[in-house]
Amino acid sequence: MRADRLLIDFSETALPWPGQRLWPKAVSGRVEVIPDICADRLFSLDPAGRHVWSPRMPRARATITCDALPGGGWQGRAYHDMNYGDRALEQDFIGWDWARGHEGVDGDTVILYDALACQGTRRRLALRYDGRQGPQPLHMPDRQGLPRGFWGVRAGIACDPATTPRLLHRLEDSPFYTRSRVETVLDGRRFDMMQETLDCRRLSHPLVRLMLPFRMPRRALRG
Repeated sequence: MRADRLLIDFSETALPWPGQRLWPKAVSGRVEVIPDICADRLFSLDPAGRHVWSPRMPRARATITCDALPGGGWQGRAYHDMNYGDRALEQDFIGWDWARGHEGVDGDTVILYDALACQGTRRRLALRYDGRQGPQPLHMPDRQGLPRGFWGVRAGIACDPATTPRLLHRLEDSPFYTRSRVETVLDGRRFDMMQETLDCRRLSHPLVRLMLPFRMPRRALRG
């Protein structure tokens, strides 16, 4: 992490994926993230303050260099945040929805967080970044459900009551997590957002735990 950008060098093994690749493949390259907006505010996600979220770069630009990608890389919009806590997520949360997007091409950036704790309390955040000052609170309407995917995760997003959110493109669909491109309306303004839902009850299921090492393998670092 430099003062003006985030540099990530990666060297991974891509897992087999039906329709794309049948065997593991080495993938390496670099991600360079340059912020348009920087932020350092911390937000507690649970009443006890055990879990913290911080959107470090609410709006940024990314350049990816990788021979495995068409044309040798990619450039476009980016975002960087941090989550950390003292306990496992499934100990304190039933789940949460998160979303981030823009109004139009160069409009304000909006981030939504809707976390449901095991005790039934909710932590709902709607933040607007215009690039001129810190995050401004935004009215957050009630959550509306999105179409379920193959695994049936109950995803949702805040949306004005007189309108309905639209799922534009499903990007990730797993037994406990979904990621999609979604269009929603907040205070009468239409936003194209990246949306995520995490179901912590499913994450803690023993069968899902057995599947994780195959989907997200971890290898010990060697000195």
